[in-house]
Amino acid sequence: VQLQASGGGLVQPGGSLRLSCAASGMFNGGGLAWYRQAPGKQRELVASITKGASTVYADSVEDRFTISRDNSENTVSLEMNSLKPEDTAVYYCNARVGSKDYWGQGTLVTVSS
Repeated sequence: VQLQASGGGLVQPGGSLRLSCAASGMFNGGGLAWYRQAPGKQRELVASITKGASTVYADSVEDRFTISRDNSENTVSLEMNSLKPEDTAVYYCNARVGSKDYWGQGTLVTVSS
């Protein structure tokens, strides 16, 4: 399974960004998620979505971020609104196939004025 993420960048506080990730290879439609890792901190779950579109969000992003997926294209997106400086991190796309996790290369999101 290969994951290719895109969409990071620099945005001002209060702004919006959309991250996208495409899964290829032996991906059979398992769970998809976005994680992030800020400097000096552990990687944390941001949001996850099942094939049936059930979602889970970290408390810190609830009501600001929206995760979605297109099962026909094997893509997952993260719409991020009302961004805060504390959202600054490298964001990683994740796919779970059976008991195995696959990771994308990470895309940097910087929220700063």
